[in-house]
Amino acid sequence: MINLKFLVALLFIPLVFFGQFKNIKVNTSQSQANEVTIFINPANPNNIIGAANLNFYYWSIDKGLTWTEGKLESETYGVWGDPCLVFDLQGNAYYFHLSRPSKQQWIDRIVCQKSTDGGMSWSSPGTYTGLNLPKKQDKQWACVDYTGGPKKNNIYATWTQFDAYGSADPLDSSNIMFSLSSDEGLNWSTAKRINQFGGDCRDSDNTTEGAVPCVGPNGEIYVSWSGPRGIIFDRSTDGGKTWLDNDISVSPHIIGWAYDIEGIYRCNGMPVTGCDISSSQYKGNVYINYSDSRIGDEEDVDVFVVRSTDGGTSWNDPVRVNKDAQGNKKQQFMNWMSVDPVTGAVNVLYYDRRDYNDTKTDVCLARSTDGGISFTEYKISEKPFTPSQNVFFGDYINVCSYNNQVACIWQRMDEGILSIIYCGIEF
Repeated sequence: MINLKFLVALLFIPLVFFGQFKNIKVNTSQSQANEVTIFINPANPNNIIGAANLNFYYWSIDKGLTWTEGKLESETYGVWGDPCLVFDLQGNAYYFHLSRPSKQQWIDRIVCQKSTDGGMSWSSPGTYTGLNLPKKQDKQWACVDYTGGPKKNNIYATWTQFDAYGSADPLDSSNIMFSLSSDEGLNWSTAKRINQFGGDCRDSDNTTEGAVPCVGPNGEIYVSWSGPRGIIFDRSTDGGKTWLDNDISVSPHIIGWAYDIEGIYRCNGMPVTGCDISSSQYKGNVYINYSDSRIGDEEDVDVFVVRSTDGGTSWNDPVRVNKDAQGNKKQQFMNWMSVDPVTGAVNVLYYDRRDYNDTKTDVCLARSTDGGISFTEYKISEKPFTPSQNVFFGDYINVCSYNNQVACIWQRMDEGILSIIYCGIEF
């Protein structure tokens, strides 16, 4: 006789296991690399590139089975972390980062360096946008228009501008900036402010940060960020020339985007914006992925996705991505999302502690193929790790997807040493 209790238990298994996913160490140096980014080349999906703080880059030509490491140099502008990688449709790669042109001058602009050989070598010193002294430019992200319209292959970048980084003066503010290149990163438009309401300059919850842009199926530019008014959304339908007069409020960001996780030097749940540009039935859906403690208390952080089916004008209630018991004070944190441009699948990567009563940490991927309505979770780390509060762990991990190929990258820690781990999954 089949045990009914056993069947009921099976229905509530929190994670799906299809054998062990292979974890591959990416970095070869012993430097404390962190804050990783990854991107799949749409012109050659076997070619994947990665990067990490402060100036590391990694490239693979066999779908991530093997990696080669290099150090990015910009003799004029300097390299000061916050790496972001994108490919355009021709297979050119772009490495965005912060600047440090001298010991006295830092994060004064957003720098872009280009690779035409799949990430093996990079232009130097590169080009830049956002220089506006004495203001500081921080936490940039970029995207490329893959939609094939008149703005095809345009590169869009958004970031935070500080009047005075770290200032507590209420007269100093932080704002979201935008710039574009229509000639493969050679030239950039004059940076413009796109947010309606600014934040403070403390680099914390009430600072406007986390601006990650994406492109809609008709070339729309979508972006969200977090700050004193919660999660805010903006859009442009004319290639970035104009933006909404009134920003759209998406959701409160409970406890803010900067939160405390035991054993992690610093942690955040900044929003990540993505859009379905595929030919799926969910084409045009806009998604924002973030993490906070809206369920339970400050010791119970979860990962969420909100969805819009009307270009960001209205938003559904947040969907809880992780499916462990609510209110169990088990942490899921430091999220990132990728919406597959070919299939429309929504892929969310995050750290997970549901199986432990201490700071041991796993890595999970959650995937939705029904337009963000439901998610299936996969534990993709081979074994847990234990971080150290005394080691800077970085502000984000990363995932990229293309035609059901999902490339995941994160930092883990063993005996106080950080390493960069890759996991590639074919769905």
